[in-house]
Amino acid sequence: MTTRLIKNGTLVSDTWVLLGAATDRDAVAMMHDRDVIVPLSFWLSEQDLISSRPSRTAVWLNSNETPDAIAGSLDKLALVALNFPEFKDGRPYSSARELRQRFAYSGEIRAIGDVLRDQLFFMRRCGFDAFALRDDQDIDIALSAFNDFTDAYQPAIDQPLPLFRRR
Repeated sequence: MTTRLIKNGTLVSDTWVLLGAATDRDAVAMMHDRDVIVPLSFWLSEQDLISSRPSRTAVWLNSNETPDAIAGSLDKLALVALNFPEFKDGRPYSSARELRQRFAYSGEIRAIGDVLRDQLFFMRRCGFDAFALRDDQDIDIALSAFNDFTDAYQPAIDQPLPLFRRR
């Protein structure tokens, strides 16, 4: 079954395989022909295996892990996934903004984990461009989240000027 996600405001098929925290060398080796997203701990400890793979390898950061850990590798990463362990943990918002502003990362930033429709508008403002929603969320209905508000007062990644400066 192909999973779908929202990327750049449209529904697309997900071609990446998200590997869990218990990822080991054998699991990644078996998926040599698939693009995989691995936890930061695996990314840091298995660079020899990652560099020898014919397919792409991306990394996911938990909310307690910062983009500093992968700063030197961002030019090699097509995707960075930021994990929301629970709805009320907002640290990945800061990580997305830091990736875009501080590190000028232009690749895909994907929200994974406890991702709900109500967060999408705000996630996009912080720099996310792909969203893997929680299983109980209706992805077709979630697309409307990007139209919840017609304008925003505050500056953000998607609009660096506050509303009063845009008059």
